[in-house]
Amino acid sequence: MSARRILVIGGAASGKSEFAEALVCGLGPERLYLASAEAQDAEMEAKIAAHAARRGAGWQVVEAPLDPAPALAAAQVPVLFDCATMWLSNQLFSGADLDKAQAGLLAALATCPAPVVTVTNELGQGIVPADALTRRFREAQGRLNIALAREADCVVQVVAGLPNVLKGQLP
Repeated sequence: MSARRILVIGGAASGKSEFAEALVCGLGPERLYLASAEAQDAEMEAKIAAHAARRGAGWQVVEAPLDPAPALAAAQVPVLFDCATMWLSNQLFSGADLDKAQAGLLAALATCPAPVVTVTNELGQGIVPADALTRRFREAQGRLNIALAREADCVVQVVAGLPNVLKGQLP
């Protein structure tokens, strides 16, 4: 794989996770799904189950809602990190220092010995949120996306299930 760090970005329900899964599946029969979401309600539980059913067999799953660094450091097979947006939300609600957390994530991604496909949401194309917490999150997500894109070998925007390569080349 020429692109060792791929960022897949798009809006909610844009098809980005399914596209990223297909990318990682193309890299071989063994792969790691690094999950940041937590099932804190029935809706999220159903969404996580639907993602798992769609992925099917052949995935080792590691749940890492706050600290993906150990799993990234130990990875020996291609990794799908889904998603940076949920990870950031977990950081915000845990009271973490977002700048420090972002630096740690970027370092872990950069030093991962295996190829990594990271999924993230584009939040900056909508209206300005009405409350301070949501504005803070949207700004932090924008900064994280910029940093992830800067470090990625390939950046793909997915809109309506269609990939648009913004940087680099797909494997």
